[in-house]
Amino acid sequence: MNPLEILIKPWQEAAQEAYLIRKQVFVEEQGVPEDMELDEHDLSAKHALAYKDGLCVGTGRLVQLDNHQAQIGRMAVLKGYRNQHIGKSILNSLINQSKIEGISRVSLHAQVSAIPFYAKLGFLAEGPIYDEAGIAHRNMILLLEKTI
Repeated sequence: MNPLEILIKPWQEAAQEAYLIRKQVFVEEQGVPEDMELDEHDLSAKHALAYKDGLCVGTGRLVQLDNHQAQIGRMAVLKGYRNQHIGKSILNSLINQSKIEGISRVSLHAQVSAIPFYAKLGFLAEGPIYDEAGIAHRNMILLLEKTI
């Protein structure tokens, strides 16, 4: 079995592969309007791409906010590759990237069905459930230890 490879890339290098996965998962599977899928944060975000047997099968992004904060989002894994710990690997790589960049607080907008997944990795739910693109979400946060 070939190992999974996670690469962190700027949008200029990640756009084609990341968008194909996001379109398939969010637009085609979940019905998110296509014009909502890309936004102004893609250009400045760091994008994690997961490769299995040379094929890009998952993605996520890290958007740096102000005051040592960042937001993880656009986490998606192709249907045939789910339940293989790929999402966990993408999320861990984005958390590690946050630490490298001196981030102390990471937030995300979790689909309600994904809250247990994020909770296993230390994220805590906060605030009410709300609608985002027709899907129930809840904010989650992770406080990172300062590394010396």
